[in-house]
Amino acid sequence: MSQISQSNIIGAGDSTSGLKPEFIRLPKNGQCPYTGLTRSKMNQLILPCEDNGFKPPVRSVCLRPKGAFKGTRLIDYQSLLNYLYSRIEEVKG
Repeated sequence: MSQISQSNIIGAGDSTSGLKPEFIRLPKNGQCPYTGLTRSKMNQLILPCEDNGFKPPVRSVCLRPKGAFKGTRLIDYQSLLNYLYSRIEEVKG
């Protein structure tokens, strides 16, 4: 398993660095600086729910200490982009 460095995790507001992140965090409020999606829409894409047939189309991971209630949710940025590009192809075709 590869090690994740802090530079590969980009939070909201860090989109000016010009680097393509491996993981992004959910925006705290407002829209994602990379995609323009809202926090609630991103949650629909990463968490099992009725809207996605309980099969999230975008990969994510929750880093939570054992026994803790809260953790940090990281979204696989490439998985998110793949999903968005697939939606463009559906509209075109």
